[in-house]
Amino acid sequence: MPKLTVDGIEVEVEAGATVLQACEEAGKEIPRFCYHERLSIAGNCRMCLVEMERAPKPVASCAMPAADGMVIKTDSPLVHKARNGVMEFLLINHPLDCPICDQGGECDLQDQAMAYGCGSSRYAEKKRAVKDKELGPIVKTVMTRCIHCTRCVRFSEEVAGVGTMGAVYRGEDTEVGPYIEASINSELSGNLIDLCPVGALTSKPYAFTARPWELKKTDSVDVMDAVGSNIRIDARTGEVLRVLPRTNEDINEEWISDKTRYAIDGLKRQRLDRPYVRVNGKLQPASWDEAFAAIKAKVSGLKGKQIAAIAGDTVDCESMTALKDLMDKFGSPNLDCRQDGSNIGGPRSSYIFNSTISGIDEADVCLVVGANVRAEAPIINSRLRKRWRTTAGDFKLGIIGEKWDPTFKNDYLGAGPDTLSEILEGKNEFAKLLKAAEKPMIIVGMGALNREDGDAVLAATRAIAEKFGMVSGEWNGFNVLHTAASRVGGLDLGFVPGEGGLATNDILDGAAKGDVKVVYLLGADEVDTSKLEKAFVIYQGAMGDAGAQAADVILPGAAYTEKNGTYVNTEGRAQQGWRAIFPVGDAREDWAIVRALSGALDMTLPYKNIDEVRARMVEISPTFASLNVPSKAEWTDFGKAGDMKPEGFVSPVRNFYMTDPISRASVTMAKCTEAFVKEAAAEKVA
Repeated sequence: MPKLTVDGIEVEVEAGATVLQACEEAGKEIPRFCYHERLSIAGNCRMCLVEMERAPKPVASCAMPAADGMVIKTDSPLVHKARNGVMEFLLINHPLDCPICDQGGECDLQDQAMAYGCGSSRYAEKKRAVKDKELGPIVKTVMTRCIHCTRCVRFSEEVAGVGTMGAVYRGEDTEVGPYIEASINSELSGNLIDLCPVGALTSKPYAFTARPWELKKTDSVDVMDAVGSNIRIDARTGEVLRVLPRTNEDINEEWISDKTRYAIDGLKRQRLDRPYVRVNGKLQPASWDEAFAAIKAKVSGLKGKQIAAIAGDTVDCESMTALKDLMDKFGSPNLDCRQDGSNIGGPRSSYIFNSTISGIDEADVCLVVGANVRAEAPIINSRLRKRWRTTAGDFKLGIIGEKWDPTFKNDYLGAGPDTLSEILEGKNEFAKLLKAAEKPMIIVGMGALNREDGDAVLAATRAIAEKFGMVSGEWNGFNVLHTAASRVGGLDLGFVPGEGGLATNDILDGAAKGDVKVVYLLGADEVDTSKLEKAFVIYQGAMGDAGAQAADVILPGAAYTEKNGTYVNTEGRAQQGWRAIFPVGDAREDWAIVRALSGALDMTLPYKNIDEVRARMVEISPTFASLNVPSKAEWTDFGKAGDMKPEGFVSPVRNFYMTDPISRASVTMAKCTEAFVKEAAAEKVA
């Protein structure tokens, strides 16, 4: 490990570290525009110049490997003069439009010009203008501001894997943009905005909406998929204006998907802001007391088995805990958190991402079964691509199911269970790769588990994991990829049918026959509501989607940005999100609604605040005793061996941009659907 001296401070860094990293290790701030920790080194901007003893001129610290015995100065007159000169060059063509630039207040160039600029310029020539590029509904461009740092180019090439961005022409005519006039078709394109150090790439939906100092910033957790990406919610005057990523190395690093970032405009539309009761076939506004009275009148005298509850994909664990306890008061075993009809459950190791998301960085072979990871969890797909790049292509990915493009080299093995059986029997070439691997892993998606033969598929994938050494010692490479933010939390809480209870499909069938009289939909909109016409439907949620349309009583709940809530991601990590704004109108936090309803039904639940609800969650499952830590699950038998149907596995996500009530109500997601999904479908037809 090389030792070097930075401004008189001796530091020791890992082999392969750069001088810039050594300077930061010594506590010195080095300005930069092109350098980014997660991207390859370009050495374009030269802002990171430092003085190195015995070097004839300042060196770019981002591109200079740290070596033993180096003596570095970061604050000498030569360094000051060099940085002043670089900043002067950068501003030759940069427009002075800070007052009207939508990056103002969080612009690296603006900050560093103040800190390292010389305050004046010797150049009086006309500034050049560059034509703006059309990058789609998400990214707005003002390319005259571009300083050619190429962060966007490297991100699209290395992380997103789409390779549409690049630099064209030469010298003072250089322009950065797509090689051809086309939108950036990537689920991660919004991250270009965070990476851009100037105002060349900004958020199109958020443009000219607010300045950063006007916003209240709240840490939270994303619920648009099951990854549990860490986010920051920025709000002003009771309105969520944008969502940004928070760095979490174990989950999303510092990226988030476009749906996570932009679906929030759906929160302004089709909101449920007051209770409703259906009178003479039409929903009429009502008070909370009237809504509770209508429910009490209907459930009075019913047996427990005539009442059922289904939890949706984005609900928090507190509300599921309260509803589960209320169903216990009714004596009903009919409850389910698996809207898709899957039969997962049982041992915890059978339904979580056991290797953890960061564990992908250790795997050398991966088999994906029944999942389109790019559409279901773009952040996990970017992690797979990162692993492929760090191994120089030695990381092998095999796909069973629908064909999809993971943005890197892969082996398509087949469409369904027949291929799964071939691998288990060692007849497929990919089986040899699994056998030779030190840390193989398998990712099983809902497309394989939400079928009638899901138990048999689960048993087959478990057998593959055991046969090819995916579970050995500290390594557990058996992973289930969920698509719903609430699924793992619901399974941990036991929000599944009790003894003799009905699962989702049976509840719907029972309601269609008239055996189930009352169905409580807790944010559940992905079920076949046509089967609920004979039942009395209570819908509790934030959005006026399918569930609300079928309801006889609507109880307006809070969206994920409007409440404190706990969510367990696909790897079994419990995380808490915090309220950014208050619920709209008469809407309330979901657990509080269930608690108030229990009082109106003379079945009062024993908790009065959210801390007591969380204490109850810990009683049910130790998962909730430790936050932000994925607890290891004991490996045991699960699944039920049997015949598997020959039909191929089909991913449940058909349109990445619209998977839940919030994203379906989003104007931005509708534009993305129009630009990317429908366009792709039209190309296939052609």
